[in-house]
Amino acid sequence: MKVAIVGATGYTGLELIRILSGHPEVKITAVTSERYAGQPYGAVYPAMHQAVPMILEPLNAETIAEKADIIFTALPHKEAMAVVPYFYRQGKKVIDLSADFRLSDPKVYEKWYQEHTAPELLPNAVYGLPETNRTRIKKAHIVANPGCYPTSILLPLMPLLKEDLITPASIIADSKSGVSGAGRALKTGSLYCEVSDGFKAYGALQHRHQPEIDEQLSCIASKNISISFVPHLVPMNRGMLSSIYVTLKKSIDTPMLNKLFTKYYKKEPFVRLLPDDTLPQTSWVRGTNYCDINFVKKGKRIVLFSAIDNLTKGASGQAVQNMNLMMGLDEQTSLSCLPVLP
Repeated sequence: MKVAIVGATGYTGLELIRILSGHPEVKITAVTSERYAGQPYGAVYPAMHQAVPMILEPLNAETIAEKADIIFTALPHKEAMAVVPYFYRQGKKVIDLSADFRLSDPKVYEKWYQEHTAPELLPNAVYGLPETNRTRIKKAHIVANPGCYPTSILLPLMPLLKEDLITPASIIADSKSGVSGAGRALKTGSLYCEVSDGFKAYGALQHRHQPEIDEQLSCIASKNISISFVPHLVPMNRGMLSSIYVTLKKSIDTPMLNKLFTKYYKKEPFVRLLPDDTLPQTSWVRGTNYCDINFVKKGKRIVLFSAIDNLTKGASGQAVQNMNLMMGLDEQTSLSCLPVLP
């Protein structure tokens, strides 16, 4: 498969390069960057100079469409929607890592982001969480790759909502992310001296992932849901841990809950249910496409825990998983690596 990575020098673009350079069915045929156009990819990331001996080019939709069958758009919000319509019209398959096609209602998108310039394509975009949408992803031409926070929250909540076991109004999601979640662009809040030795909440109850989380939980539960979501910034490079507090509608013992999660996830290759009292840690999923899940229970109160790598299962790894599904490949192809542990 001829693959283009549009926006190849951001962290998600780099992670796509890392994963796809070892994919047996992929040939990377184009990598774009506005800032570094004309330079070798290895000049930006010397560690990749042998894996990607290519010159970065500016984004020209016609040129990219000629070079690739499937296109990853790892662009900032708004920039993706400017080129995805052209790729779609040319019959290309697109996996968009921005938020531009994640929300079904353009008015909701515009409330949280900016004007949507391709609302006609929203009905064609499939939300790319394989564990809930695998069949539709296989047939899709545009996949809206989920955000990292939503992935870490949706997966532990799905079994409980599907079975109507919890009170939706009780859901509180307390999530922590590494600094790479803010992207590679220079920002004061991401500087070493601003982040090191600190820990802070941000975007409390008003983070841009809130409408995405609410929409997908509402789809899962077949009712309107709006949760309390508070993200936090942790002084580490990558990783995400979510602690999610919910209340059961009726008493259910721990063995029954374990059976429920096993029922939903025993065949899912990238969801790992941890044993007994072992709670997820970000270091156990670093650089992998896994989501580790467990819970603790006291009376009718449950605390769910999930850990993902925000750049892998939270972004580029999940994008490759979606590509594998779209192209009829084993979805684990090039994604079965284990974490680098100390």
